[in-house]
Amino acid sequence: MNILKPVEAQLAAYNNRDIENFVICFSEDCVCEDAEGNVLMQGRETMRQRYGAMFDASPDLHCRIVHRAVVGNFVFDEERVTGRNGIDGEGHVMAVYTVDPDAEIITRVRFYR
Repeated sequence: MNILKPVEAQLAAYNNRDIENFVICFSEDCVCEDAEGNVLMQGRETMRQRYGAMFDASPDLHCRIVHRAVVGNFVFDEERVTGRNGIDGEGHVMAVYTVDPDAEIITRVRFYR
């Protein structure tokens, strides 16, 4: 059981803009939410479409982890994102990943901006 495995794998794929290796880190029915719990997207196919478009439009996209904490099956990553098309400067995000420890896959992510 490695809680960090899918979180680290999705970060590497994100930074390489590798959509296929990115989406396999998430469950088929993964839910992405904003800070209030509003669903931003649901399901691996929706993630493939939205993130794929962002990866294609953002050749300089890069995310670095400022701080990481693990509590149970939750991974809290404070992130700084640069190179995202349409956004100047550096974005600041707290991403909370819920990981299924048996399957080693992300089932939910909530973004705090």
